Amino acid sequence: MNESAWRDYDVAEIMGGLYGPGIIGLKGAFDRAWVARMAEDIWTIWDEVKEVPGGALPRGPERFYVEVHPEHIRGFVDIATHPWFVAVCEAVLGPDYKIVEIGFDIPFPGAADQPWHRDFAVPEATTRGRRLNSLAFNLTAVDTRAEHGPFEIAPGTQWDQFEGCPKGMFPPRELWPRYIERAEQKMPQMGDISARSALTVHRGTANRSGEPRPVLVLGVDAPDATNAHHHDLQVTQPYLDSLPSRVRDHLTYRVVERLEPIVQAHTIQGLLEPAY
Repeated sequence: MNESAWRDYDVAEIMGGLYGPGIIGLKGAFDRAWVARMAEDIWTIWDEVKEVPGGALPRGPERFYVEVHPEHIRGFVDIATHPWFVAVCEAVLGPDYKIVEIGFDIPFPGAADQPWHRDFAVPEATTRGRRLNSLAFNLTAVDTRAEHGPFEIAPGTQWDQFEGCPKGMFPPRELWPRYIERAEQKMPQMGDISARSALTVHRGTANRSGEPRPVLVLGVDAPDATNAHHHDLQVTQPYLDSLPSRVRDHLTYRVVERLEPIVQAHTIQGLLEPAY
């Protein structure tokens, strides 16, 4: 792809979307054959880690999250060099952004509504500086339908502050009517990509279908963010050498002789609580 193609995207529109509603998207960023390969990789990894302690952690009933290595996702370089991805990262996080996390979330049939939450506590860059210093990108592996349990987000709530809640992530239930009133369900289709502030209050909803709904997730930080401390992206030297510099320079990694499953540190207890 043309390395300057990201300039075709409007920085003001990107900033307005992420600082306003807190989520933006691009339809048809990848073709369906590409998405099918991504889904194959997700299911291959799932089969390898689902029985490994800490390899697949619950995020509620019949819902799991798995962290993976770039090497195991054949389309990783395609994502990391996509002009829209680059444009969004540079506009919001600056030219020295870093990809710090790759994983996937799977709500299987029977997954329940999650409690409203954000992915981590609000950093000082946001509370005092009114600046977003991290983003999460999502790519669905299926055409999302209402019965799949779509992602639900309360636009504009990345700026909400609530005290005394577990890990700074879970708003008290007396605030839930605010999120319910604002809630928007997202119905991405194969090939779409979205970017959001992980601070915008959201939840996964109940999967009432007979099908799982896998979603690939990439976490990206500005230089002052610290989310990389919670992840362990590994690469082998041959893979690192194969990466174009415009990807390698924006990746946090540890070089290893052999890739090992990422053992995730802890279950987020709040996501296991019933949402009623």
